[in-house]
Amino acid sequence: MLQLPDSPPRMKTPVSVDESYKLCRQLIVKYSTTFYIGTLLVNKPKRKHIWAIYAWCRRTDELVDGPASAITTPETLDLWEQQLESIFAGCPSDSFDVALVDTIQRFPIDIQPFRDMIAGQRMDLYRTRYQTFEELYLYCYRVAGTVGLMSTAVMGVDASTNTAPWNCHQQPYVPTEEAITLGIAHQLTNILRDVGEDAKRGRIYIPQEDLARFNYTEQDLFQGVVDERWRSLMRFQIARARQFYLKAEKGISHLSADARLPVWASLMHYSRILNIIERNDYNVFTQRAYVPQWQKLRALPVAWLRAQVL
Repeated sequence: MLQLPDSPPRMKTPVSVDESYKLCRQLIVKYSTTFYIGTLLVNKPKRKHIWAIYAWCRRTDELVDGPASAITTPETLDLWEQQLESIFAGCPSDSFDVALVDTIQRFPIDIQPFRDMIAGQRMDLYRTRYQTFEELYLYCYRVAGTVGLMSTAVMGVDASTNTAPWNCHQQPYVPTEEAITLGIAHQLTNILRDVGEDAKRGRIYIPQEDLARFNYTEQDLFQGVVDERWRSLMRFQIARARQFYLKAEKGISHLSADARLPVWASLMHYSRILNIIERNDYNVFTQRAYVPQWQKLRALPVAWLRAQVL
């Protein structure tokens, strides 16, 4: 857990850029071996930049969801945002920042998605309920849709469709909305998978209006009641998440050719979590939905084929 001092520190002994990327890679392996394996599908020159972005996102998330999150305050996030400003000014504050500074200097990455992600963490400091899906959508954009925006700048877009003389002044399509949508689909999937874990922390991310629609109460949720009301509610939530995945699929073909495989693989892996929830009869209270490694590997040829033809 990272705790910040009263002002962003300056490094006394800066690490090299290569050492910083190595630290980012190690952080990813520590928190998500599955995600790390997925990054190995990314073109090698771009791979380390995805590590740098993910490391910053992971550390940001740890401020409100990590072991020492109980002592995180709005002031903590203010200081974290100050450190972000320093990164975009080319002044790294710690060893991890060195890699992100290098990435920002190499790719057209905007600071706003990073600010928006911090705003999402602020929401987790004081909100434990969301009345409507529109409110939840904003939260999902901030904590996950922003990752799509950050990553697309590194992944790159396909300009080959504009090579004809009559298209020489036409800019390639940038799948911004689809990138955001994929991040939101991932976050909605996380929410459904982690209902039980979030309930133990007093958090309910399923919109209150949806609970009411299916006559399922907070008390039912805290008690882990799995009945037809809950199943109907979960079917509704899963169908919504799948609509986001379908919309996100349409943007993958606009990415650079070497970026399509890892994005397809990620989309297919996460969407399969929804299948597992269904297979577990929607019991997300005592059964954790996860995709076995052999299923992830089996899906890779399909992801490769889709990356080539879709």
